[in-house]
Amino acid sequence: MLLQDKQSGSLVEVLDVADLVNPSTGQIQGRIQAGQEEQDPEDIAKEQLVFPSGEELPRCWVDQNYQRDSKMSA
Repeated sequence: MLLQDKQSGSLVEVLDVADLVNPSTGQIQGRIQAGQEEQDPEDIAKEQLVFPSGEELPRCWVDQNYQRDSKMSA
């Protein structure tokens, strides 16, 4: 899966989608897609990432209290 870095605009290959959708994990292992050679994997904070369309990641992927918080505000 490819996401985009908010600051640089570079595409990032997500190496483990399970970490991406796990709200208790704040970072993922990814490879920045820059140049012709494959880059080394690095830790990337989820808050730095968006979908290539510019849409934010779903709250349930980044906030482990999203269900509790949404019930309290209702």
